[in-house]
Amino acid sequence: MKLLKFAALSTALLLAAGSAQAGSTFDAVKERGFVQCGVNSGLPGFALADSKGVWKGIDIDMCRSIAAMMFGDAEKFKATPLTSQQRFTALQSGEVDVLTRNSTATMIRDTTLGLMSTGINYYDSQGVLVNKSLGVKSATELDGAAVCVLQGTTTELNLADWFRAHKLEFKPVVIETSEGGFRTFEAGRCDVVTSDKSQLASLRASSATPDDYIILPENFSKEPLGPMVRQGDDEWFMVARWALNAWIEAEEYGITSENVDEMLKSNNPNVQRILGVSGDMAKGLGLDAKWAYNIVKQIGNYGQSFERNIGQGSPLKLERGLNALWTNGGLMYGWPLR
Repeated sequence: MKLLKFAALSTALLLAAGSAQAGSTFDAVKERGFVQCGVNSGLPGFALADSKGVWKGIDIDMCRSIAAMMFGDAEKFKATPLTSQQRFTALQSGEVDVLTRNSTATMIRDTTLGLMSTGINYYDSQGVLVNKSLGVKSATELDGAAVCVLQGTTTELNLADWFRAHKLEFKPVVIETSEGGFRTFEAGRCDVVTSDKSQLASLRASSATPDDYIILPENFSKEPLGPMVRQGDDEWFMVARWALNAWIEAEEYGITSENVDEMLKSNNPNVQRILGVSGDMAKGLGLDAKWAYNIVKQIGNYGQSFERNIGQGSPLKLERGLNALWTNGGLMYGWPLR
């Protein structure tokens, strides 16, 4: 009982700390002069620091978009690498302003953690990666397998639900980071590793022998990934939400980092509003009229970021799939900037 009371008190204090930040993030970020983003501790294509300490990835570009929106300078950000166990506590406590880290939007996270998803920047699903030498073609052949799985994630629950539903047994090998889990898997301490398929593709691409591994076809879950902020901070929530939507809308209207200056002359009213040529949307955000122009000019649109970080122009070579624009059969649908 004492342990339960202590846990309840700790949670209450944590949420109180998050509430203390509510409503103040926009002003705090402006005064500080940079955005503090919680990111993955190292996931190629999504968030990874190179040998010079420069962070790159589609989630880093999401962070940079918010910085460009706030300051007109995409480099006015700092990345705080966080494990899956650390990420929500760091956001709740105010250690970071926003999570631009592959985190699944779920009802529990929105209703019990004092957090809010601001939108989806990658539609994913959970799967399983195996060594080709295992000779397995389907996850239904994994009865009794030892499975490396990240601790403190929806991945654990999805894994248990899927195996139970298929009347299969498994032995969980709990890991703390994706990279550590893959090393554990390569060392033979588990038969397979499960995670979001994008993470599995990223880990496989970073391996010395990527052709040795395959991702099985089954989808264990839906994993809508995107930025998160604290609840009760509407002004900051709007910044994160509309940074993402501007990114997507720019792709739909063909606005790129290369042609954005020429597009300032466009007669299309939607393009004019996106780039701040007409309308006064920026007033409601408390930002410069060129907030979306700055995002596209310095980072590109959503499709450009996808292509260079995780798409065909990257080592991961992921297909757009569900992450294609809605006009191309995908789910990416930017909210109207009007």
